[in-house]
Amino acid sequence: IFSLFKKMAGYPPFRKPYVQYNEHGWGPCEVPDMDVPYQPFCKSDRLGKICDWTMAVQEKKYPNKYASSFGNNSQYAYFHEEDDSTFHLVDNTGSRAFKPYQRGRFRPNLRNNVRAKGRMGRGNAAMGVGGGNNPGGGTSNSVKYGRGRDTRRNMGRRFARNAPSRLRESSVQVRSNWVSIEEIEFPRLLKLALPNIKDGQDIVTCGSLEYYDKLYDRINLRNEKPLLKVDRIVQTVTTTDDPVIRRLSKTMGNIFATDEILATIMCSTRSNYSWDVVIEKLGTKVFLDKRDNAHFDLLTVNETSLEPPMEEQGSINSAHNLALEATLINHNFVQQVLRVGNQEPRFKFDEPNPFEEPGVELISVGYRYRQWELGNDLVLVARCKHNGVIQGPNGELQFLSIKALNEWDSKAANSVEWRQKLDTQRGAVLASELRNNACKLARWTVEAVLAGSDQLKLGYVSRVTQRDHLRHVILGTQQFKPQEFATQINLNMDNAWGILRCLVDMVMKQPDGKYLIMKDPNKPMVRLYDIPENAFDSDAAEEEDSD
Repeated sequence: IFSLFKKMAGYPPFRKPYVQYNEHGWGPCEVPDMDVPYQPFCKSDRLGKICDWTMAVQEKKYPNKYASSFGNNSQYAYFHEEDDSTFHLVDNTGSRAFKPYQRGRFRPNLRNNVRAKGRMGRGNAAMGVGGGNNPGGGTSNSVKYGRGRDTRRNMGRRFARNAPSRLRESSVQVRSNWVSIEEIEFPRLLKLALPNIKDGQDIVTCGSLEYYDKLYDRINLRNEKPLLKVDRIVQTVTTTDDPVIRRLSKTMGNIFATDEILATIMCSTRSNYSWDVVIEKLGTKVFLDKRDNAHFDLLTVNETSLEPPMEEQGSINSAHNLALEATLINHNFVQQVLRVGNQEPRFKFDEPNPFEEPGVELISVGYRYRQWELGNDLVLVARCKHNGVIQGPNGELQFLSIKALNEWDSKAANSVEWRQKLDTQRGAVLASELRNNACKLARWTVEAVLAGSDQLKLGYVSRVTQRDHLRHVILGTQQFKPQEFATQINLNMDNAWGILRCLVDMVMKQPDGKYLIMKDPNKPMVRLYDIPENAFDSDAAEEEDSD
């Protein structure tokens, strides 16, 4: 023992290390300042190759297969500052040709395999050749229909079932000083219901309406009509900028919004793209707003399709360009189907258009400011609109909500071709649109129901050619009663009112301030954030500087 102590005396002494204790959380107490880029990583991300000199063609079907779940980050991107004139490409003319991956490359050759002919059903009794079970020769029913069944079974074997999810961008960038209050999944929202909501009562009516031209009801594929450009200004004024709502908020109501904002919230469970609504709470009053210069007013195209349009730079069929095209088509179609002129009659409401400006010709629109009782002393006041008016069969006036569906490329959209099916199978065309644009049609229906429109007019507008996104033709029209159409597309208004009431109750429990409701871009959920009062002031300043 003494000899062991003598040996250990020559070693340096053991000193107990000092361990920092974090009383306010976990992790280190102090983080050193290091200029090191940080790249977030998710465990569900696919790992690709670092560098591949042999494969030059990118994958077209799933281009974002190896993308990060946190979006595109440019921390490690290479930026070439100076052009080196001595740089030359490597000559690879003598390299061997690269064979791309082929489906079935490693399968055995079954075409000339005698043993496999029986299993494949070629040249033996199973196919009815040479005195088989099927008299007269030919293909048996089991093989004939079995191939289609096997094809359908194997469609999703490689990528369809485990296909990489397409990452969408958020409608607004979530900042570090925003506080997340609540996350509500769509299954929870689908279970909500607020029944027995009575029809809205008119408080103020403004504007004037032009009469619908019934000649457009006779348009068919043999009598198509070109879509004209209408030079009229479209006003998309948000809630707090509306002078009528400002006047009404002093005496009545405690929830204020527009029909577009209400329809977006009520149909949130059908949406795939991200959207956001700004909420301002002042005492017992809540104002639902949209951000300035946002893409809120753009119409989506094929949002609920199995393969929605992709964002491709310079392509006329990108998601953003298709949204712009659909919005312009809708504005032009709504005004073209009306009887315009100084000699034509107009229906005028009690008050003039609150957004009129001298020397500016506005579109024909009539506004109804209506109120609804939501219970718990909650009174909703919203601005709704009509697009036209028509005289009914008994001489009564019927108010219209006019919208336009557009066809851009039936093959790329996985839809039926309108020029072949619209006259004979209009139900199939509408069913295809309900599958690809379920959210957009539901919003239009909710807007018509809120406004109390008697009819919902739908127009079918298509491109003259698939590669020309500037010229369009009207192929037909169709009309529905909003309540019946809501039942047809399985739109439950009780659930829509329940979703609105749930979000309003959450905001009512919060202190006065500014909040934001945002649909998650990649998950079926809605998030509620507490944001600073000047959250979007910097964005407005940047846009003014750019102008």
